[in-house]
Amino acid sequence: MALANETEAYQILQELDIDYQRYDHQAITSGKNLDFSLPNPPVKNLLLQNKQGKQFYLYLLPNEKRADLSALAQVLEEKRLTFAKAQQLEELLHVSAGTVTPLGLRFDKKNRIKLLVDENLKELGVISLHPFVNSTTLSISYQDFERLMLRLGHDSKLVSD
Repeated sequence: MALANETEAYQILQELDIDYQRYDHQAITSGKNLDFSLPNPPVKNLLLQNKQGKQFYLYLLPNEKRADLSALAQVLEEKRLTFAKAQQLEELLHVSAGTVTPLGLRFDKKNRIKLLVDENLKELGVISLHPFVNSTTLSISYQDFERLMLRLGHDSKLVSD
């Protein structure tokens, strides 16, 4: 299976006439200790799975926020959440580790992934995402993000802890 590429991301945005601001930078493999800044706060994109490995969650949260998987599991009425494996990233989102993006939900035709968004991101009014490469960040309005996710067949559930 081929991994998604940047061209696919821009095609989706163009089809929906979504405006974006593009920022090129050094590759980001982790949100820790970034030595550059972006105009809008960076976002962590975590693909999680339940204990049985049958239900997946793409969890978007502010980069500076620590993901409390125990608290999130309780909110979702799951026993436990763990990080998905690299093979699952490729299979479900067509991305490799370090390039997880909600744009990958376009490949989740069976709706195996539920989209979770930290409520603090909605309050910002703008959301940042990678276009299948971790050396570029795109910023779009939160309203356009919601429209984009619906086009990809996924509505988001706001969560807080």
